[in-house]
Amino acid sequence: MNFSNIQYFYLFAGTFIAVSLLTPIMRKIALNYGVVDSPNAAHKTHKSPVPYLGGVAIVAGVTAVSYGALILSDYSTKTLTLASTVLIPAVLMGAIGLLDDVRNLSPWPRFIAQNLVAIVSAAILVSTKTVGSPTGSTLLDIFITVVWIVGLTNSINFLDNIDGGASGVVAIASTSLFLIAFQGGQILIAGLALALTGATLGFLLWNKPPARIYMGDAGALFLGLLISTLTVRLDPNPINQYASFAIPILIMSVPILDTSVAVVSRVARGISPFQGGRDHLSHRLMALGFSKRQSVASIWLLAAFFNALAWLISHASFSAEGLLTLVGAISWVIAFFFFLKTKSLS
Repeated sequence: MNFSNIQYFYLFAGTFIAVSLLTPIMRKIALNYGVVDSPNAAHKTHKSPVPYLGGVAIVAGVTAVSYGALILSDYSTKTLTLASTVLIPAVLMGAIGLLDDVRNLSPWPRFIAQNLVAIVSAAILVSTKTVGSPTGSTLLDIFITVVWIVGLTNSINFLDNIDGGASGVVAIASTSLFLIAFQGGQILIAGLALALTGATLGFLLWNKPPARIYMGDAGALFLGLLISTLTVRLDPNPINQYASFAIPILIMSVPILDTSVAVVSRVARGISPFQGGRDHLSHRLMALGFSKRQSVASIWLLAAFFNALAWLISHASFSAEGLLTLVGAISWVIAFFFFLKTKSLS
């Protein structure tokens, strides 16, 4: 499969335009059918109902434009199949999220459904050898991949607790993922990552503070599975094996940080990790006196910092790889304890 620079641009522009145009349509549909997020729980920070279904625009835009780009380019059946092993599970995960947005599923059925989709996705990835084998054991590799997919999918969902939070962080992560994949000649991963960048930026036009629409679980779960799968399939090709594992972790470090702080905080207080709360990074920043815009901008900057480290590692010498990985690890630990010690709004 060959993909020129102009085709990459068309792919980005296509998803950006498609999602930015589809989002207001889905907003009207959500308002007409009452699919809204009402501020009826203690952990909600918005004052009036905000429509869901923005995720449907993201799913439709990414899927349609990605397949369209594949069909219009010099592609093969193998390339189409490889793309489908990423896109179809992501669409299924988005469908689970959409059902949750409309029907408000309880945590356990939703969690079981997520794991079933993740198991299928992981089994395909490992059995088709489209990812590396960190352990050498197929079953263990599948287990690790499932934990990564489910963990990140829910982390993106958790991060969607402030206007522009999840969409902005995923836009940053997918951009660095594109740059690293493009540099390594991984055309399919680069293309899908760039489509993700265009889609999240197009949605961000409507989701930035004050948000006029939310992506809901449909968007968060779709984005989570798609970007977690792409990070697994990414071959950053550093010299140091530890650096190779560090790159995808750094790319997704902010969603992991947000979830870790919230979960540890809740367990320490004897609260279920699945219970909603105002104890995420954004809430802690607001407790410090930050506005919503300042809070989300700070989260974006933190994500940009860790993603810049990931990109630098992919270009660095052997000795510099280890040093940059250490800087990333220490920075993450410092950020974790800083936010954990900062009071929340709960």
